[in-house]
Amino acid sequence: MSNTIQSVRGMNDCLPDAADTWQAFEGIVRDWLRRYGYRELRTPILEHTGLFKRAIGEVTDIVEKEMYTFVDELNGESLTLRPEGTASSVRAVIQHNLLYDGGKRLFYIGPMFRHERPQRGRYRQFHQVGVEALGFAGPDTDAELIVMCADLWRTLGISPTLQLNTLGDYASRHRHRQKLVAYFEAHQDVLDEDSKRRLHSNPLRILDSKNPAMQALNDAAPKLMDELDDAARAHFDALQALLRANGIAYEINPRLVRGLDYYNRTVFEWVTDQLGAQGTVCAGGRYDGLIEQLGGKPAPAAGFAVGIERLLALMEAAGTPLASPVPSAYICHAGDAAVAFAGQGASALREAGLAAVLHCGGGSFKSQMKKADASRARYAVIIGDDEAVARQVTLKPLRSTAEQTRVELPLAIDYLKNTTT
Repeated sequence: MSNTIQSVRGMNDCLPDAADTWQAFEGIVRDWLRRYGYRELRTPILEHTGLFKRAIGEVTDIVEKEMYTFVDELNGESLTLRPEGTASSVRAVIQHNLLYDGGKRLFYIGPMFRHERPQRGRYRQFHQVGVEALGFAGPDTDAELIVMCADLWRTLGISPTLQLNTLGDYASRHRHRQKLVAYFEAHQDVLDEDSKRRLHSNPLRILDSKNPAMQALNDAAPKLMDELDDAARAHFDALQALLRANGIAYEINPRLVRGLDYYNRTVFEWVTDQLGAQGTVCAGGRYDGLIEQLGGKPAPAAGFAVGIERLLALMEAAGTPLASPVPSAYICHAGDAAVAFAGQGASALREAGLAAVLHCGGGSFKSQMKKADASRARYAVIIGDDEAVARQVTLKPLRSTAEQTRVELPLAIDYLKNTTT
């Protein structure tokens, strides 16, 4: 039996070819967010456990079953690897008083951690792009968040479908909660153990059960939509009108409640049937009470999070290409004079903004040319002692049948800039 140490199950290495794809994806995402006026926020991956208990809700699968939590031996504090990004973002906004001069559009990109069964597109260390619009109350913000998603899907060549719901405000949720409890109490013989445990602490979460035996009971449960007050209904109606005006197709799903307690009013998910049972690629909504709940001054807020691994899997299924970076040139050299000039040439290429790989480790020109071809570079820059003495290089195209040519180094740089950038 091998004693080689392996990575932790569900926490994967990102090897260079995959990292190239991730970097290309992140470049698209950062440009997309810049166009909508969002700025990056970077928070620690480790937070006080109480942050997530207060924000997400103690009677949730995330807090009860999935968080990586431990006690810091130095000071006895309970700490948790972040399972999602909104709570950390709101904590940072409150701590640094970022809303003192008005609303903020923020985003984050990074790893999250949940202890759950790994499967395609769902890992114990997974990565999200999160978007948070803080300080904006209207349905126009909700609509723009959804329009943003549709914009990104077009760019990525994928087509998830939109599910939409409203959770109303506190009063309507309270009325609905009372009716739910009464309804489920009358059917306790059908409830599974999770649902019985949540019956009085968080009955809305019973509606989110994935247990097939619960589906018929949940379908017949009282609808929160029937309890909406005028303000919440007007908000939801205005959102739908804006989505129709922007040509966004959607399906109202009254059982869409989300797995985090902080949501109110608008909730939405973009879903697909191409990733097996785990069909959600993006989820979000409005969480107007969370800033006050975590100790800040009351302020409205809305946002969403996108699972990067799931998006990349969808893009792969759709055949969407993501260009990987390739060097402009691979520099091959042989001879004492060539070694020094090759280093100078590599520096000159890089100073001109070109990606240049300088061959290291010796070897014949034949073996170096094999490595040049394997590097995916557009050109080989060949330098022997004759070229070095003349301050010239030989340019050999590697991706076409064009003839090689010998030119002075400055001319080679100009040529490569015009043909590879």
